[in-house]
Amino acid sequence: MELFYFVVFGALGAVVAALELSKTSKDRINTSPAFNSFKNNYLLVYSLMMAGDWLQGPYVYYLYSTYGFGKGEIGQLFIAGFGSSMLFGTIVGSLADKQGRRRACVTYCITYILSCITKHSPEYKVLMIGRVLGGIATSLLFSAFESWLVAEHNKRGFEQQWLSLTFSKAIFLGNGLIAILSGLFGNLLVDSLSLGPVAPFDAAACFLAIGMAIILSSWTENYGDASENKDLLTQFRGAAVAIASDEKIALLGAIQSLFEGSMYTFVFLWTPALSPNDEEIPHGFIFATFMLASMLGSSLASRLMARSSPRVESYMQIVFVISSVSLMLPIITNFLVAPSKVKGGSISFAGCLQLLGFCMFEACVGIFWPSIMKMRSQYIPEEARSTIMNFFRIPLNIFVCIVLYNVNAFPITVMFGMCSIFLFVASILQRRLMAISDKPKMESWTAMKERDPEAEPLND
Repeated sequence: MELFYFVVFGALGAVVAALELSKTSKDRINTSPAFNSFKNNYLLVYSLMMAGDWLQGPYVYYLYSTYGFGKGEIGQLFIAGFGSSMLFGTIVGSLADKQGRRRACVTYCITYILSCITKHSPEYKVLMIGRVLGGIATSLLFSAFESWLVAEHNKRGFEQQWLSLTFSKAIFLGNGLIAILSGLFGNLLVDSLSLGPVAPFDAAACFLAIGMAIILSSWTENYGDASENKDLLTQFRGAAVAIASDEKIALLGAIQSLFEGSMYTFVFLWTPALSPNDEEIPHGFIFATFMLASMLGSSLASRLMARSSPRVESYMQIVFVISSVSLMLPIITNFLVAPSKVKGGSISFAGCLQLLGFCMFEACVGIFWPSIMKMRSQYIPEEARSTIMNFFRIPLNIFVCIVLYNVNAFPITVMFGMCSIFLFVASILQRRLMAISDKPKMESWTAMKERDPEAEPLND
């Protein structure tokens, strides 16, 4: 493995360690023992769930290619997953609100385990079924667990600010450390032990089963609106009305769709971008490097959210601009660096530059997750939380499906360009969200000023 990969990994690791070790009292939140016990239980379960997801990530594309499928056929399999999430996500989200979030989390485990089992078959139809199951599981992963956490946190009477601590720790561990260990463990299973590309999926199923056992033994059930007289159609209508009538919720949904749509497209594009001439690249190690960059982002987010200023709505504008610039690098290098014509070999100079840009994007992803979770906890009503969160996923899944369906029709630089534009639009919408979220506070201060001319505006 080239020295370059170790240098990038080591540099990122040093920065993350420095950020964590240099935290002061201003960067930390004082909590209670009861909350710490609750938080640690959730983090253990969430980490196991994410281990089950991350172990599969670097090897999905690779597994399909070893079965002899081309880029177009693999794109169709990815479309099946995102299409499944789009079609069934809102339904399972509504069922989670009505039938129980704990039950939905268990359903996630079962569905994803079944999806892992299908990876043993080289049959295209069986793999397609696995992608559909995986799409349903993804919808549950990104709605049911967060919905359960927010409801349970509020039910137990914990302070609202403590929720941001759980979010940032969950991303630091589940989307950072666990992802790194999963990438290295997957590399060990596939490359070092030569167990084949299906081995990470078997390991993922084991972690999911352990997590499901902990959920069944230690979690209590909570609901959104469990009214018996509300059917799924009524829940859909209520969620749609909430989005249409509240500009903050609508903006939040658009921002999430634009960012996550670009992020999921990036997941599909980074492998061919770094090895356009079939260069040999260590998929597992690069994946671990990306996740270390994500840890750096979540560490920064925990510092930012522990303070009253700047607000989430403020600093996320900058994050979206930086992420937009980072995905422009493949286009910039295509113009500035002459492409190599040599097949195989090691990563090119242009690939090295792109890898650095991709690490910057992953750092933005690390900031995005806990920050968007905090904004969702503030703006989305509890009674339809899972339903609304899955409504947000409909446009992003449509976007990703369109991109993947036309993956052979456009050069890879065009697709990166589209992602960059969408991220810049997200920064504009984020600015609007900040403006309207300030309005109630300014109106409140104006009223107070009328009563007391010497009053000063309150800071968050």
